[in-house]
Amino acid sequence: MDFSLIFFSGDEKNKYRFVFDAARYADDNGFTAIWTPERHFHRFGGLYPNPSVLGAALAQATQRLQIRAGSVILPLHSPIRVAEEWAVVDNLSQGRAGIALATGFSPVDFAINPAGWQDRRRRTFEAVETIRELWEGAPVSVADGLGNHVEVELHPQPVQPELPIWLACTKSPETFETAGRLGCNVLTALIDMTNEELEDKLALYFKALDDYGHDRENAVVTLMLHTFIGTDLDEVRTIVRPPFTEYLRSFLTVIDSQKKNLAPGAGVRDMSRGDQEQLIDFAFEKYFTRGALLGTPDSCATVVDRFSGMGVTEIACLIDFGVDEDLVVQSLSHLDALRRRYA
Repeated sequence: MDFSLIFFSGDEKNKYRFVFDAARYADDNGFTAIWTPERHFHRFGGLYPNPSVLGAALAQATQRLQIRAGSVILPLHSPIRVAEEWAVVDNLSQGRAGIALATGFSPVDFAINPAGWQDRRRRTFEAVETIRELWEGAPVSVADGLGNHVEVELHPQPVQPELPIWLACTKSPETFETAGRLGCNVLTALIDMTNEELEDKLALYFKALDDYGHDRENAVVTLMLHTFIGTDLDEVRTIVRPPFTEYLRSFLTVIDSQKKNLAPGAGVRDMSRGDQEQLIDFAFEKYFTRGALLGTPDSCATVVDRFSGMGVTEIACLIDFGVDEDLVVQSLSHLDALRRRYA
């Protein structure tokens, strides 16, 4: 089991200091990668509008850590442009770049490219082949500004002969199957999904890998888990409960607003205050006991073993959900103690 760090929300006060402090620790202590997302137009995640920009900076601040996008919202961009940007990151990092591609879930994000919303799944899946061809040195045919068909090649030439590509997969079983068909890795999270549902969807992924002739042994299944590890279980619960419940509240508000944009109707904000709090409490207990690395190295090892049995090969530890940043940096030594058990 590999262990990486992933960021998703972020603190507007300190901007990027925390990201770089955590990256340097991970780089010095044998973690596999650092992931940064693409988020737009909301304080929840708004520190991360472009993972290639932050990835380029992280490439210069680290020596061995893999630098990954988790994820590029592909339909907002030209796949050629995505390949160009990550070829730069690959050169700056001397061959440590990797990307996950996501179809996007927020219509508001598509203010950047409104035309990308309707067929966002097709655009994302077709982009995999385009990016691969460019990365491996093959030209691709496109229309230029005058409507002429021209062939373009990727510059700068990347360091890695192949770019590691993940597909972000959550609710849709079809996306897991598509990842297998395309021979992509999987980046997933327990969003609107139980542990048992994840296991079933990973079975679909592995079957598709086999059906389309891809080597299952080389596939990487990365699971994002909220993470804070200490030495005393009760102390960890006391530390993480207030910020994590607030994180859940913010996240549910974002998801709720997107759902209401797509299908207006009752949502979280229409619940009574008591019902909202009951939902948040239920979610916290679910994550704390079964769906996160919140506890001690001993208690969290049980969680790691459960997901390893499903076929998860890497845990992306989400550490920026609101716990005091200095405390999080101090806690990384306990996370490293857990990592060393599986190294």
